[in-house]
Amino acid sequence: MQTVLFHSTIFGPVKSRRLGVSLGINLMANDGKLCSFDCLYCEAGYNAQGPGTTGVPSRRQVAHRLETRLRAMADAGEQLDVITFSGNGEPTLHPEFAGIVDDVLRLRNHFFPQAKVSVLSNATMAHRPAVARALRKVDNNILKLDSAVPATMRALNRPAATGVQPEGIIATLSAFTGQCIVQTLLTRGTTPDGKRVDNTTDAEIEALIDAYRQIRPRDIQLYTIDRPTPCATLEKIPDDELDRIRHRVAAALNP
Repeated sequence: MQTVLFHSTIFGPVKSRRLGVSLGINLMANDGKLCSFDCLYCEAGYNAQGPGTTGVPSRRQVAHRLETRLRAMADAGEQLDVITFSGNGEPTLHPEFAGIVDDVLRLRNHFFPQAKVSVLSNATMAHRPAVARALRKVDNNILKLDSAVPATMRALNRPAATGVQPEGIIATLSAFTGQCIVQTLLTRGTTPDGKRVDNTTDAEIEALIDAYRQIRPRDIQLYTIDRPTPCATLEKIPDDELDRIRHRVAAALNP
């Protein structure tokens, strides 16, 4: 079974295809995964591997480890485009997430003031006031919406809570009044139990367009899988098809 990729609190920097030179922050354990989704395509593997034994780092530990890494990068004259909350699960599940965001912004301003701070989140905790306030502070509040169709969301994202539905996520994203970037991964294939899943159909794309209209995000990121996935039957969408979907979405939202 594919397992976690990140074995430290601060990792990288890595070259992100969307964000540039990115230094990552993993707020989950270094030897396990904790997430409110269990996506078929997650590069960190399935939640079944367990939350690990090391526990989540404290706010103080995150700040110390980040300061040490940023100081070393600055002293070496290294480049940094973005500091990204990512890692082995959903970062907003950390009980000190809001305070950690404040620390990261402070350290960014001191060492690399030109760098952006980004959060990659599935938005399941973004309805909580403290989390929402923290997300409004970062430069790139990147929130997931892979499908606006309930059955497809359940099959592809596999939310841990049965009450998580697309309409709730869409309402949460809409509350940011444009202060968010919506990220949608497009794929198709079969689930581990042999059911077909496909969020590229005409009906799926129309439902996404309707959701984007309601959310009115700052930007939309449409992409497909680019790394090995725990569900090996998922397909990477060809570039020409991905481009057609992008043009269709752009034409619908900017007539």
